[in-house]
Amino acid sequence: MAVVTSKSHLLLLVLCILSTGNSIVSATVFTLQNQCSYTVWPGSLSGNAAALGNGGFALPPGSSVHLPVPPGWSGRFWGRTGCSFDGSGAGTCVTGDCPGGLKCTGGGTPPATLVEFTVAAPNAGGMDFYDVSLVDGYNVGMAVRATGGTGDCQYAGCSADVNANCPAELRVADGSGMVVACKSACEAFSRPEYCCTGDHGTPQTCGPSQYSEMFKKACPTAYSYAYDDATSTRTCTGSDYLITFCPAQT
Repeated sequence: MAVVTSKSHLLLLVLCILSTGNSIVSATVFTLQNQCSYTVWPGSLSGNAAALGNGGFALPPGSSVHLPVPPGWSGRFWGRTGCSFDGSGAGTCVTGDCPGGLKCTGGGTPPATLVEFTVAAPNAGGMDFYDVSLVDGYNVGMAVRATGGTGDCQYAGCSADVNANCPAELRVADGSGMVVACKSACEAFSRPEYCCTGDHGTPQTCGPSQYSEMFKKACPTAYSYAYDDATSTRTCTGSDYLITFCPAQT
């Protein structure tokens, strides 16, 4: 009887190892790809685990990096531009700057285009949620495509050059006068009707503005203001994801 029990335990152990191995092989992978003509420094911030990519790194034109994602991970990515860092990682960026230098320890300074994710927890059989958001403004085009997976799995992104058509009152320029980012109306004016705060803190009392409609027209599948859920949140099950900076215009 003892021998049978031992074999049963051994079989159970083997099954557990195989199950663990399969979960590792099938873990979600984010591929970050830079199609811009200039270097982008992706920043990342996690809401429940270590930031992916150590919080930030350089991504030269034409390059890509693969980041395995822990099950249940939630967080965001954004692109920083015009950065200068020394050998220790200390430095600043013209847009999307963050505390911590090269390796962000906090979120990016608006205006910055965001990619936001919540990945399904292990063995939950649930969906991943993702979106591209211009709620904090725009600095560089970004897109998300699911690669594999089941369910809705739709494209989310902003491929338009919003900076080129940014209203004067929302523009952010660098030292040479070039427009490098476009503020949200909330960032520019700090008014409740634009920020969806105070008396405008519900979907019923905070609707699109002329500024959010400008963002939505340029980028129909991206969040344009806080309650722009219906046409902006995407879902998918069991997928990897390609996150592209400066995606081809659609």
